[in-house]
Amino acid sequence: MALNERTLGSKSSPLLVSRLGLGAMGMSDLYGPADEAESTATIHAALDAGITLIDTGDFYGMGHNELLIRDALRSSGRARGEVAISVKFGAQRDYAGNWIGYDARPAAVKTALAYTLRRLGTDYVDVYRPARLDPNVPIEETVGAIAEMVEAGYVRHIGLSEVGAETLRRAQAVHPITDLQIEYSLISRGIEKEILPTVRELGIGVTAYGVLSRGLISGHWQADRQLPAGDFRGFSPRFQGGNLEANLRLVEALRTVAEAKGASVAQVAIAWVLAQGDDIVPLVGARRRERLTEALGAAELVLEPADLAAIEEAVPQGSAAGDRYVAAQMAHLDSEK
Repeated sequence: MALNERTLGSKSSPLLVSRLGLGAMGMSDLYGPADEAESTATIHAALDAGITLIDTGDFYGMGHNELLIRDALRSSGRARGEVAISVKFGAQRDYAGNWIGYDARPAAVKTALAYTLRRLGTDYVDVYRPARLDPNVPIEETVGAIAEMVEAGYVRHIGLSEVGAETLRRAQAVHPITDLQIEYSLISRGIEKEILPTVRELGIGVTAYGVLSRGLISGHWQADRQLPAGDFRGFSPRFQGGNLEANLRLVEALRTVAEAKGASVAQVAIAWVLAQGDDIVPLVGARRRERLTEALGAAELVLEPADLAAIEEAVPQGSAAGDRYVAAQMAHLDSEK
């Protein structure tokens, strides 16, 4: 996989990155225990394979994820400029990990960034973005504060996450937005109606997370899988009861298409996202090298028009059972309003 194959953002704010990015959240949080040594080895393997974008959040493991990335990059021997680091901020959590709100006030932006830079052991972040729209803070104020950090040299690019078309337009009027990070997969296609046309009109790229819907459409999920404490899929609507059964039937239909291509289900699902446009970079949430290797194969998989039609028939738009988050979290998504 060649470096710098896709450009995020417009000519005024371009960021060149690999066709796939690495989402590091699961190495520290929300999917149960992770092996730190294997996580580090996976980051190294991703870099060796040509991945140049790593995505994290300062609230993943309450800073643990940033420290993990810092140590992995140091031990990789890579120069700082060889890797683009994208960081989300603003989500507030208590000691037990409970979600207690969002804070994207200008002062909070600058404080969170200062702590992130210290944890990452770097003097700048490539992309900095609020994890969600703070309902109490106009997006103009949040983006304006990040823009000050761009001017100061602490941030290279401004991103957003899970916001709708109107918010995108308001933010873009303050400062060029390089990319929107948002869930996009075969079973999460809500962005196609209004958000995707808007980012393309504005020249904003997309970093797509959840491309395997947290493992649900990876082809590896078993209906009787036992989840450890702390794995949020244990209460995610798409993994529950009849929803899970219906969604796994979609996976089996997709498996038929994948087998005809000599590929895995996960590879076809990731390749489908890649095929939706050169302005979209899928974030692969691999926690182990074997899953990373499988995901990398998607970058070499060419989907012809007949393949795309077969995929659409197997997993029609809107066929997923259940929302992508529980109701309380869905209410925080500006992208769903």
